[in-house]
Amino acid sequence: MRFYDFLRSRHLVESCTCPEERMAELLERPQTLYIGFDPTASCLQAGNYVAIQTLAQFQRAGHRVIALVGGATGMIGDPSGRSTERNFLSVEQLARNLEGIKENLSRFLDFDSKTNPAILVNNYDWYKDYAILPFLREVGTLFRMKPMLAKDSVQKRLNAETNSMTFTEFTYQILQGYDFYHLYKTYGCTLQVGGADQWGNITAGTDLIRRLEPEAEVNGLTIPLVCDANGQKFGKSAGNAIFLNADKTSVYAFYQFFLRTLDADAIRYLRIFTFLDDARIAELAASLREHPERREPQRVLAEELTRAVHGEAGLRAAQRASAVLFGGSLDGVSAADLEAIAADVPSATLPAGQVVGQTLVDVAVAAGFLKSKGEARRLIQGGGLSLNNEKVTDAAFAVPASAPVEGKALLLRQGKKNYFLLRLA
Repeated sequence: MRFYDFLRSRHLVESCTCPEERMAELLERPQTLYIGFDPTASCLQAGNYVAIQTLAQFQRAGHRVIALVGGATGMIGDPSGRSTERNFLSVEQLARNLEGIKENLSRFLDFDSKTNPAILVNNYDWYKDYAILPFLREVGTLFRMKPMLAKDSVQKRLNAETNSMTFTEFTYQILQGYDFYHLYKTYGCTLQVGGADQWGNITAGTDLIRRLEPEAEVNGLTIPLVCDANGQKFGKSAGNAIFLNADKTSVYAFYQFFLRTLDADAIRYLRIFTFLDDARIAELAASLREHPERREPQRVLAEELTRAVHGEAGLRAAQRASAVLFGGSLDGVSAADLEAIAADVPSATLPAGQVVGQTLVDVAVAAGFLKSKGEARRLIQGGGLSLNNEKVTDAAFAVPASAPVEGKALLLRQGKKNYFLLRLA
């Protein structure tokens, strides 16, 4: 299979700036390409994963890939897909975000390959000393207002009654266009890849290069916007982004996000986000048709992506955490994971002094988990009360200092399924 056809089979092609057959021909030879990442947060989100996976697929196929982190464009904010202007980040926050994104990308791209290393660049490096007057004379004069105004991202904001586009946002396409030209001159980069909403910014770059280098053959390729079967943008859960760092989205919550994938999306997500071969994906598709209750494609998807993002140890931790609500041990479960596990169960907060060293009977009543000490004692005598999934058999049992996970929370359980999360203040 040609690499371009492979990308299509993996749902990683929306459109390209040249005829498809020409793009297919080009991708049969090693190309240098780039994808940009704006440092709007200190780590990337699951929504960025399609771009990361695309770069990784190109690198595995022998192409030279460049990941551009927008230290300069991040100061402006990409207006694409926005109805309001982005909040400006401080220079210090941008610096922290840049470091976090560099770390994220290093998990998926091989920057140390002896034969085909990925390249990481920061566009602030070529803008920091570029004075505004020379930039306007040398670059700005090459852009024409009519095509700039015609771009969808501009039109939507220009026609808005409120939050119309600022001049600062309007210049974003010039900066991204010049990025492509700089990478073309510096690295011989001839292909820019981006999300479907980046079409206008990508064509700004191809047009600029063709004006300056009429003989150059440069192109753009866009990736589809990934949504689930309900039209929800991928990477969003109840309005909250799913981050690639465990301190923002716990390993358990990350694992569960993919485990909860709808049947209608599971096979498509396996094609987009994993390196599983077609034969294995076909097996999983057959399993989904014949035994949907087993949810094997979702389990494999969750395992593959959790392993890729958090490593083998992270996957094991997520699986241990997932077993907690079925009575499994809390060994190795973090406080963040425990919070995620118990997100939908009743909870309360007590000062540590009212928990550690106090009898479980007193703690359960003080927290509001049980109504009376008599009820608590009867449950213990009948083997129906557990602390961190371990049955308590002595009504005089006192909560040890080691019980709170990371000193922050513990889990109470009545019977088999009645859980309660107790946080320590």
